[in-house]
Amino acid sequence: MKFCTSGSLLAFIAIYLLTLDTTAQPKARKPQIPIPEVAREDVICFALYTIHENVLKLTAQLYPLNDREDRIVRLEVFLNDDWEEVARTDIIERGWTAPFRVEDWNDTKTFPYRVRHGKKAQYTGTIRKNPVDQEEIVVAGFTGNSIIPGHGGDISREDIIKNIKHVNADVLFFSGDQVYNHFEHYAAWLKFGRDFGEIIKDRPTITIPDDHDAGQPNLWGEEGGIAKLRGAADGGYLMPAEYVQEVERAQTSHLPDPYDPTPVKRGIGVYYTDLTWGGISFAILEDRKFKTGPAGIIPEQGPRPDHINDPNYDPATVDVPEARLLGDRQLKFLDDWGQDWTDADMKVALSQTIFAGGAHIHGKVGGRLHADLDSNGWPQTGRKKAIAALRKAFAFHYAGDQHLATIFHHGIDEYRDSIYSFCVPSIANLYLRWWDPLTPGLNREPGAPDYTGDHLDGFHNKLTNYAAANPDKKPASGDKLTTRAAGFGIVRLDKKNREITMECWPRNIDISSPDAAQYPGWPKTIMQTENYGRKAVAFLPYLKFTNVESPIVKVISEKSGAWLYAIRVNGNTFRPKVFEKGSYRIEISRGEKKKVLKNITANSLSEDRTLNIAL
Repeated sequence: MKFCTSGSLLAFIAIYLLTLDTTAQPKARKPQIPIPEVAREDVICFALYTIHENVLKLTAQLYPLNDREDRIVRLEVFLNDDWEEVARTDIIERGWTAPFRVEDWNDTKTFPYRVRHGKKAQYTGTIRKNPVDQEEIVVAGFTGNSIIPGHGGDISREDIIKNIKHVNADVLFFSGDQVYNHFEHYAAWLKFGRDFGEIIKDRPTITIPDDHDAGQPNLWGEEGGIAKLRGAADGGYLMPAEYVQEVERAQTSHLPDPYDPTPVKRGIGVYYTDLTWGGISFAILEDRKFKTGPAGIIPEQGPRPDHINDPNYDPATVDVPEARLLGDRQLKFLDDWGQDWTDADMKVALSQTIFAGGAHIHGKVGGRLHADLDSNGWPQTGRKKAIAALRKAFAFHYAGDQHLATIFHHGIDEYRDSIYSFCVPSIANLYLRWWDPLTPGLNREPGAPDYTGDHLDGFHNKLTNYAAANPDKKPASGDKLTTRAAGFGIVRLDKKNREITMECWPRNIDISSPDAAQYPGWPKTIMQTENYGRKAVAFLPYLKFTNVESPIVKVISEKSGAWLYAIRVNGNTFRPKVFEKGSYRIEISRGEKKKVLKNITANSLSEDRTLNIAL
């Protein structure tokens, strides 16, 4: 097999960087990843797809084409005992992607598909039917796909492929850092496809880029601005807008249409959206794009603008009013998404990282960092707004980025009054982190390690830890993957019982083996309703539904007009809780049927009235 390099893209980046402040911008390096020069029948490397509301979106990723080759790609589906062309699309040469969109897709059946180019090239896979009839939906989660030798990055991913096939995951979720080679996204993305294409081709896959995908060590996107500091802590992107656009086109053009497609600065697009599949409604967020950079707006309290080393600093000094996290646009999206339960039994938020300072030691043993402003624990007000929006939908949070697997129950005003999060371990762990508080947690479960229980992170956010897959303190010894706490996550969403089970598996094991063990602290199962753990001040009457199962219930304050939460009830009874005494409106719906109960009072925790509801 011959190899070539993505020289034209590197040249473009190098020329662009010469026009900017050379003290702030990274210098282009020689290519580290060869691009195979494949036979013409193999020019289609892999394909990603999702289906949402009967719209199929599929993006085929190609190797470089020569000047004489066609720039059209066809999508064919096996229908009526024959292959039929359902769409064709132009290839976008910057990045060699071919995005398809097919309306009125029949998601009640499974179809073989093939992507074709020219006379010989084709790539085949399976477009699955919508698994709405399954009681359990399985979502496999990944992050941190380092391919750097010496830390497990140069080791085959075949163990992951085998295990994901065994669990037969319904959805794959790659939360970011699919690519660590900052100037070579295209070459590394092809390598990603070669490594994971065997499982990606046959099931819906969600990929969202994080900082390393976009070519920088950390990212505070500042709505598409230009970063001028080398570490980008002033906010914005280090790489040219064209590079960022290429990365996002490759990784996100197969996702459902954005909630609001209005670009941010410099024409950089957005991809935050929702996907409903198998009775699960997923919110796909962009943690980094709207986030404010800390440099220049808060007092520096460490060797870097984004690091705080003084444990005696006042956290209130960094929670400045101009700092944003998700931004108004995404908060509006979450407000709408939380109220829309169409075809959904449960809700899950997907994003790059969790809303907490989820690690104490960074990089190496002894590298204790009091607070990391790259984490979504900062800004605190933005963090509170994000998880307050998610808990109104009883949403579970599934993320990555931290290089450290954890389970947290988040608190806003009180411990455990909000959502659960599961951060998955890195596929191959280059940069190590540890959850290692200096004092034991309070209210730990019996027999649980000291690092679990109630804690404050470096921003004084309330966190309850239930598990942390810390690396060995001497990770250089033994296997690079196991001692560096590499692995992947599995989330099982039990729609019948409304339970969420988190699993955390190490690399290089066979999870079908009876002896296969997860990281300590896993598996853990929670109820859907635990994602709004806020304690009730009073209850509304019991609701008993006499002619309908599992309707949607939304509770609204008559005093303020604000909605408290919305949920699809499990069964034919529900007891709504509220957080202050008073009068409430209850909206109940199932399909086209709807009923509104007005001025229903909540006066006590011992409410025993029952309202019989017929829609």
